[in-house]
Amino acid sequence: MDLQPSAHADTFARDHLPPPAQWPRLTGPGYPPRLNCGTELLDGSLHRFGAERPAVRHGDGTVWTYGELRARVNRLAHVLSDDLAIRPGERVLLRGPTSPELAACWLAVMKAGAIAVTVPAAQRAHELATLCDLARVRHALCDVRTVDDLAKAEIPALAVTSYGGEAPEDLLRRAAGKPADYPAVDTAADDVALIAFTSGTTGRPKGCMHFHRDVLAIADTFSAHVLRPEPDDVFAGTPPLGFTFGLGGLVIFPLRAGASTLLTEAGGSRGLLRHIADHRVSVLFTAPTAYRAMLPELAAHDVGSLRRCVSAGENLPAATWHAWRAATGLRLINGIGATEMLHIFLSAADEDARPGVTGVPVPGYEARVVDAAGRTVPDGEPGLLAVRGPTGCRYLADPRQSDYVRDGWNLTGDTYVREPDGYFRYVARADDMIISAGYNIAGPEVEEALLRHPDVTEAAVVGRPDTDRGQVVVAHVVLGPDLPRTEETVDALREFAKAEIAPYKCPREIVFHDALPRTPTGKLQRYRLRGPL
Repeated sequence: MDLQPSAHADTFARDHLPPPAQWPRLTGPGYPPRLNCGTELLDGSLHRFGAERPAVRHGDGTVWTYGELRARVNRLAHVLSDDLAIRPGERVLLRGPTSPELAACWLAVMKAGAIAVTVPAAQRAHELATLCDLARVRHALCDVRTVDDLAKAEIPALAVTSYGGEAPEDLLRRAAGKPADYPAVDTAADDVALIAFTSGTTGRPKGCMHFHRDVLAIADTFSAHVLRPEPDDVFAGTPPLGFTFGLGGLVIFPLRAGASTLLTEAGGSRGLLRHIADHRVSVLFTAPTAYRAMLPELAAHDVGSLRRCVSAGENLPAATWHAWRAATGLRLINGIGATEMLHIFLSAADEDARPGVTGVPVPGYEARVVDAAGRTVPDGEPGLLAVRGPTGCRYLADPRQSDYVRDGWNLTGDTYVREPDGYFRYVARADDMIISAGYNIAGPEVEEALLRHPDVTEAAVVGRPDTDRGQVVVAHVVLGPDLPRTEETVDALREFAKAEIAPYKCPREIVFHDALPRTPTGKLQRYRLRGPL
């Protein structure tokens, strides 16, 4: 497709887009040819909702209004352009714990026309070095508390500017003396705004390039039509801003709606519940595991301010959905998204939400279930989920582009069933299907059965190669405090599972863990459980 004239002086990102024939076919809302998403999210919302409205909330109760946030962002953009000589199109690594300062840096990068390479603070030196090499990163804005790992990475020619410290050259101190106005770079709607790397469930990072228009599209589809935020809402959650789930839910969505967002480290389930009570949070974003972890603590905290709770990052078990509704009266908004798609594209809310299914295509998106040849399979039969809409996969110079996008559709790597009424039900990741003695077994179904046991707090099911059966089902389980890790418990869990699902699906082996391996967004890393026991 034809691209608009770019505002980027550094053309690396556009030069490394996939071949046009491998692009996804776009549908959904349209945008003007010149567009800067930072300006739209900040200045545009300020003009619509007012400069005095609260925009960003700190954990200590401090609040920045939209006017104050814009002034801070503009001053930071001046430092990027004037002092650091960052040119439009250059990649800027952003690293630090969730904070208002990190969000302000992201917005400043947008307004300066640069490209944000968002990474979580938890990533270590070798991971950072890989990402910076892939994206040719030469500038980094880093929270002073997390700068050591960046230094250990020994990335050639990387200029690191820290923020939150006492040094005279600290980014925030330098910004304090800059003008509060900044003429944002006149980027094209299809200039790359951010490169987000896949979060590591497979151990192989891929850089996903998203345009300025894409940033607004996720707010104008899922947020506008499913989440439906209000200007008085207070957003909060656990996903880091280094991942698109957190960036959308905690920055893009609240700013687009003229609402406010609490940006602070969650501090576990109890910490998150305290934040909900103290700041009267009304919109919550987190993973299914976190909702399950909060359940035993709910009675000790006031969560009456909550009205919208979004679950994504991994499959939401029906048992967790029912338990959360029983405890709070709220229907969890289940959703599936992908770094490649930027945010959620299948979901349902309120009376349309159903436990055990993901939902329907978000307005602006289309979805179908296909076989390996790309043919639509009949309703009720499992196949590969194919999606298209206003966002889509554009890998950074990666041959796996042709695996993810086929005939204009994004193949997410998930096995789904489309029900006759149009709802989509998750089965498993395509590479998580277990074939044992000729039976196809979906790991998540076995996990849900085990999670219905009152003393199982986490479960992950994988296949282990077996000479006789091809694969056998292995369950990795985290127990509550009331069950010992004994053979008697293994037998009891196996018998419990047999009462819940067909015997051939039940785990032949059960392994106990203190915790399961997860990414910082809460996604289960099953590949780390497939090695030798």
